[in-house]
Amino acid sequence: MVLKSREKILIILAVIAIAFWVFVAFYYTPQSRRIKTLKAELKAADLKVDESLLVTRGVETLEGEVLRQEGALKSLSERTLRGEEFRAFLRHLAKESDSPQMKVVSLTPREEDLPSPEGKKEKSTSQYRRVAVQMVLHSTFTKLGTYLRGIEGLPFLISVDNIQIEKSEEVNPLLKVNIGLSMYVASL
Repeated sequence: MVLKSREKILIILAVIAIAFWVFVAFYYTPQSRRIKTLKAELKAADLKVDESLLVTRGVETLEGEVLRQEGALKSLSERTLRGEEFRAFLRHLAKESDSPQMKVVSLTPREEDLPSPEGKKEKSTSQYRRVAVQMVLHSTFTKLGTYLRGIEGLPFLISVDNIQIEKSEEVNPLLKVNIGLSMYVASL
């Protein structure tokens, strides 16, 4: 049986179509699925890399903050006088109240126990104790500002809890000032 040229062309085209179908069905389609899977894995890996970069930046920021806080603690520790805090406070007060612009009317210190960190009723084993000082002063506004700025430079932690300034006729031209301070002194 001799095939005509038209039949030969049809057979060749059929073989090419079958070869193309086999290529698409057995190679191209599985490879395209694999490529889609790999692209999805790549996107997931990119998201993980982005998350890890954010975490790394956060850790670097946190490390910087920790170093800054450690430096602040170190400088505060260097400034702290062990056991001499209240004497330094009284010396500062005496120096500032030496002028006629400021007079100390009353000074009432009171030691307070610091609460334990666990919230228990036990005696605190902290190395610091809190001393609350209530003072009444007669002072000019400028001298009071100088005194309060000077408190910042004291070699221990002190905070102004409350301050009340009144203009009173009985101490004119000075102001009547009630100040509540808290200082943390080292236990020896």
